[in-house]
Amino acid sequence: LSDLASLNLSGNHLQTVEAGALALPALRQLDLSGNALASFSPQAFGEGGSPLEELALRGALRDHGVLLSLAALLQSGALRNLSRLELADNGLLLLPAGMFTALPALRQLDLSNNSLVGLRNVSFQGLGQLQSLNLSDNSLGVLWNSTLAQFRSLPALRHIVLSHNTWVCDCAIEDLVAWLKESDQVEHKEALTCASPDKMLGKALLKINGSDLNCSVPIDLPSQLQTSYVFLGIVLALIGAIFLLVLYLNRKGIKKWMHNIRDACRDHMEGYHYRYEINTDPRLTNLSSNSDV
Repeated sequence: LSDLASLNLSGNHLQTVEAGALALPALRQLDLSGNALASFSPQAFGEGGSPLEELALRGALRDHGVLLSLAALLQSGALRNLSRLELADNGLLLLPAGMFTALPALRQLDLSNNSLVGLRNVSFQGLGQLQSLNLSDNSLGVLWNSTLAQFRSLPALRHIVLSHNTWVCDCAIEDLVAWLKESDQVEHKEALTCASPDKMLGKALLKINGSDLNCSVPIDLPSQLQTSYVFLGIVLALIGAIFLLVLYLNRKGIKKWMHNIRDACRDHMEGYHYRYEINTDPRLTNLSSNSDV
């Protein structure tokens, strides 16, 4: 099939894609959606590079091992011509780190209708041609500054879809809100609303301000711990200084108290010594028993 350019195998019962199975020299479009893939060889497209431009895997990556195999395939550089990648409807929680770094021609990436809880380990660096990114219908609670910085750095990225995510509107969302207000990359951003906490439920992200979030107390836990340790050290040092000052001011009384204790101990020991001498000398013992003194 040297001239085959488009192959649709969606909606079947495929479980395994073996090495070399898709090594077709003219293949541009491949649809494997709706299959229950359990094994996907990183060499499925052969040893050399593939001309593949569109790959659809909607609902085909339910097994975590298959996702790791696909990530290895993408990272190998075998699909450097890929311009459209569809990974929707796969129940993905997290994506392998660096999964998309070897796709310089990628223009459309669909990650919708998964269960993604974060993108911190995902790198979009190198996707200079990326135009569309669909992250709708996931479980994203916040996008951190590192991810937002990557979005800003992609010159062609003009269509980001973030609808139907579980945005947590606490102090951690400040950066996301600021980015939404200044960016023109997000589609229908005015419809994005808070999913929690209860007092913020349904509030539009674009209408959130600092007073709503009550971020006067810093949320940086390591900094809080460091400040607490410093404060504790100062308190202990102050207590130690007061203790030494009290000792210094009462040095005469303490000295007299020590002398009294020493004298009492000495008298006590002399009493023990006297009894010991009586008990060890038979003559003193008889004298002690016959004497009225």
